Amino acid sequence: MQIQSNIKKIQDEICAAAQKSGRNASGVTLIAVSKRKPAEMIQQAIDAGHRDFGENYIQEAMEKIDLLGRESATWHFIGHLQSNKAKFAVKYFDLIHTVDTVKLAKEINRQAEKIGKIQEILLQVNIARETTKSGAQESEIMDIANQVCQFDNLHVSGLMCMPPFFDDPEEARIYFKRLKQISKDIEALNLPHTDMTHLSMGMSNDFTVAVEEGATLVRVGTAIFGARP
Repeated sequence: MQIQSNIKKIQDEICAAAQKSGRNASGVTLIAVSKRKPAEMIQQAIDAGHRDFGENYIQEAMEKIDLLGRESATWHFIGHLQSNKAKFAVKYFDLIHTVDTVKLAKEINRQAEKIGKIQEILLQVNIARETTKSGAQESEIMDIANQVCQFDNLHVSGLMCMPPFFDDPEEARIYFKRLKQISKDIEALNLPHTDMTHLSMGMSNDFTVAVEEGATLVRVGTAIFGARP
């Protein structure tokens, strides 16, 4: 019941943030970040009607998805992805949020072609140029988009970022605004296999600000499942 009430509380906050910015809350999907959480907790959320889950680690995710069923939810890969794990990401995940190089995109495309799948991906931008975080530099992202759009078994559905953690979420706003602008710049190119439907941004501490700035996918773990062990 706690997970269910946590999800409802966050959905209510998403609705309030959307209304504040003149948006329809139906355009925002809450991704419950379930990394390091047991399948039983995910099942509780599924039983409560929740359908979107984010995982960071391929091996852990595969075990849980096999247990719960691939059709039981929409699965988002939100961790750093190595090229040698691309085939598993393609097999198990509906949307891969963290594509940050042409090399990785090429391998995902190759694996998707093998199984006749058009893999939905997001391009990850290292929006604050943090050395500890993955993502393409802002100066690289247009070139990456121009190359990745040539792959027939990929569909670029938008952008993802992870700004620095701030005690005051207002400080993250400039980064969310910037990602939105980059999205508009890419959209203006009218690239094949590309549309800027999604902005994956906002986590437990700052998702309301992200929604106000146009997030369509917010990634919330701690506020739903509690602190990770």
